[in-house]
Amino acid sequence: MARFTLPRDVYHGKGSLEQLKNLKGKKAVICVGGGSMKRGGFLQRAEDYLKEAGFETKLIEGIEADPSVETVMKGADVMLDFQPDWIIAMGGGSPIDAAKAMWIKYEYPDCTFEDMCKVFGIPELRKKAHFCAIPSTSGTATEVTAFSIITDYQKGIKYPIADFEITPDIAIVDPDLAETMPQKLTAHTGMDAITHAIEAYVSTANCDYTDALAIHAIEMIQDNLVKSYNGDMGCRDLMHNAQCLAGMAFSNALLGIVHSMAHKTGAAFADQGAHIIHGAANAMYLPKVIQFNAKDATAKKRYGVIADYMKLGGNSDDEKVDLLVKYLRKMNDDLNIPHGINKYGKDGLPADTGFVPENIFLERLPEIAVNAIGDACTGSNPRQPSPEEMEKLLKCCYYDTDVDF
Repeated sequence: MARFTLPRDVYHGKGSLEQLKNLKGKKAVICVGGGSMKRGGFLQRAEDYLKEAGFETKLIEGIEADPSVETVMKGADVMLDFQPDWIIAMGGGSPIDAAKAMWIKYEYPDCTFEDMCKVFGIPELRKKAHFCAIPSTSGTATEVTAFSIITDYQKGIKYPIADFEITPDIAIVDPDLAETMPQKLTAHTGMDAITHAIEAYVSTANCDYTDALAIHAIEMIQDNLVKSYNGDMGCRDLMHNAQCLAGMAFSNALLGIVHSMAHKTGAAFADQGAHIIHGAANAMYLPKVIQFNAKDATAKKRYGVIADYMKLGGNSDDEKVDLLVKYLRKMNDDLNIPHGINKYGKDGLPADTGFVPENIFLERLPEIAVNAIGDACTGSNPRQPSPEEMEKLLKCCYYDTDVDF
C-alpha cells in the first residue's frame, strides 16, 4: 500500500494571501526570515488579515538561511510561552522548514532533535496547533511537503526531517511574494524545483499520482525558468505553481542522491567561508547523477520519457539521456550556475577558483560519502551506490567530469 498526502487546502493565485483573514482561532505565531517579507509589506498584510480574523499574533523573526538546531529550539520556547493555535510560516524554505521543526518541539517538548530525525517516526501533531505555510521563493515547495531541512552546525551536516505529520494544513501559494526574488535566488530555487521533479519521476517510490505532477512541473519549468530569471514576471508567477507541483510529487514519491549529496556537502565546508547553496548544489550534481542512475535500465527508460516530454529528440534512451544532461548543463549556463564545486565561488557564482580547496575536499570526502549514503533520500534512489561509488561520484561533482561507472 502506498500513501499520497497533501495539505488540506492549497490557495493559489495573486492575492491569495488574503485567505488568512478566514482562519479560525485565537493566537497565531508568525515565523519569518531575514526581512524580505517585512520590506515587501507582506508581513504587515499578514498581521492585518489575522487581526481582522480576531487573532492575537506574535513574531518569530530573523530565521537564518539553513536554519540551525538552536534556532528551532529557541523558536519552540517562544511557542511554548505564547501557546498559539496556528503557526504561520512565511518566506523562503528556511523559515517554513524551521517552523515545522519548532511545531514538533512545541507539541512534544520532550522531543529531541535526534527524535525528530527518525524517518516517519514523529508522533501525531495538531494537538495544540495547525500549520499554514506561505512561500516567497519558487523552489523548495516545503509548503506542501512532508520534509524539513535543519542544519547541525557542530557536525556541519544538514538533516532532513521526514514525516507526513509535518505536511502543512494550509498552503497559500501567492505569486505576488515570489516577484520579490532577486535573480540569483530565482536561478537556484528554480533548479531545486526541476531536481525535485526529475528525482521524483525516477524514484523507486514513484506512482501514477506523482508521475503526472512531476512531468507537468518539468514542462512548466522548461518553459518558464530562464525567462523568469531574465525578469519576465508572468513566467515568475508560473514558476511559483510549477515548483509547488514538483513539491507535491516529491513529497510523496521521495527523492534521490542528488539531494543526499546536496544535504551532506551544503555545510561541510562552512569553515572555508561559505555554504554550497542548496539549489546550486542540486544544479551541479543533477547531470552527474543522471549519468550514474542511467546505468539502471528502469531509470534510463524513465529519463528517456522525461526527454520525450521536453521534446529533446533522440532515437534511443542512451541518446535521450545524453540530450537531457546537455540540456540541464545549458540551463545552468543560462542561469550563471557553475558546473563543479572546484569552480563554485563563495557567492554561489562561477569562479576561476572555487572556495573549497582540493586538499580540503579530498580530506573530507570519505566522511561526506558515508553521510550521503546514510541520508534519508538515498533509499529511494533508483541505483544504490557503494561508499566507493559515492566517493567517485562526488569527485565527478568536484572536478566536473562525466560519470562512466
